[in-house]
Order: sequence, then structure tokens, then C-alpha cells
Amino acid sequence: MAKRAAKSTARKSRGAALSSRRRLAGLALGWALRGLAAVAAFFVLLVVLFSFVTPPRGIYMIAEARRLGGIEREWVPMNRISPNMQRAAVAAEDANFCLHWGFDMIEIRRALDQGSSRGASTISQQVVKNVFLWHGRNWSRKAMEAVLTPVVETFWSKRRILEVYLNVAEFDEGVFGIEAAARHYFGTDAASLSPQQAGRLAAILPDPKGRSASNPSDFVRRRGAAIADGAATIRADGRSACFEG
Repeated sequence: MAKRAAKSTARKSRGAALSSRRRLAGLALGWALRGLAAVAAFFVLLVVLFSFVTPPRGIYMIAEARRLGGIEREWVPMNRISPNMQRAAVAAEDANFCLHWGFDMIEIRRALDQGSSRGASTISQQVVKNVFLWHGRNWSRKAMEAVLTPVVETFWSKRRILEVYLNVAEFDEGVFGIEAAARHYFGTDAASLSPQQAGRLAAILPDPKGRSASNPSDFVRRRGAAIADGAATIRADGRSACFEG
């Protein structure tokens, strides 16, 4: 009898311990889900807020300002950015900008076919990275970018996305945004950029620290001319309609 009682007591003890562990696991899962929901709500709130409020400096911009002791940047609204520059940026970085919902599946398939070294990031994805996240190729950032990009596309107009992109893009070491870039390279403002100047500025976007718009290499000259032609093409075929006022 004593042995049976001892076994029964042991079973009850093990059952209580298992039940306690399950309760703790359930509590931990519940708190984790609440935490994820809070983070998601925070980012959605930021996306909605930045649809009409100028975003502050992003993580990369802050890091560069600390490293260099300051940066050049002046925010300008879309109506003070030359349409030449608007179309050149789209022609260079995301020709199907007006046709996709944040991800260009055609370019993604081409990138997969040609190897992972070929980029396929849209302007929308680059805005999410520059405004909300950090630079780098780790999977956590890529996952957050994939989640946030459709949210930005939902709450922001295409015109707003391009406006933010042109104001946060890096054009040289310590030079951010199209107004600072226009003054830095050409001594003019963003509203006055010619098709040639806009093409060259768009040509340096993939490598802003290694290319120059005011002292262009042969490659930048050729690439800038091709972008200017592409800008004229997307205007003619209607692919600039979603952002032109």
C-alpha cells in the first residue's frame, strides 16, 4: 500500500510539474505575441505618421553624421524637385515603380535567373530600409523590409514614396537628399536640375561614394545619358503618371 501511495504521489507531482511548465510556456507565448503585436502597431503608427510628417534621420544617416561630424541635407517637397529628377530616379532605379505594389516580381525573377549578385530592390523597399531600418544584408532586416514594404504602399501614395526617397537617398559621402546633392555637384537647387544633370545624379545612386556627377567617368556619362533617355520613355508611355503632379 505504501508503495502504491508513493507512486501515486510521484505521478501527481510529475503531473503538477508538467502542468506548471505548460502554464509558463503559455504565458511566455502570450507575452511574446503581445510584444510582436506592440512592435507591429508601433511601425504601422510610424508609417501612417510619416505619410504626412517629414521622417527624421534614419539609422544609417545618424551613423554617418556621427562618423563624419555632420552631413549635408535639406528636405524639399515634391513640387520643389525637378520632374527631370523624379523621372530619372525612377528610370534608373525602378522603371516599373507605378506598376507594382512594392515588389517588382519581374525583376525579382530576372535576378534569380541571373544570380543573387544582381539587385532587384524597388524604390519602395529602399525607402523602408532608409527610413525605418538599417543597412546590411542580414535576414532579419530583409524580413522586416518584406513586411513593412506593403504597409508603406498601403498608406503612402506613390508620389509620397518617391518624395521621401529623393530626400533620404545618399549622393556622396555625407550628402543626403536631392537638394543637398544639386547644390553639392552643380551649385543649383533641386527644382532647376536639367535632364542631363538629373541623369548623372541618378547614375551615381548605386555607388554614391565611388561615382561623381560633377566629375563623371565615361561610365557615368554613358549611364546618365541612357537614364535621361529612359526618363523620356517612361514619361511618353505613362509609367510616370502615378507620381507626376
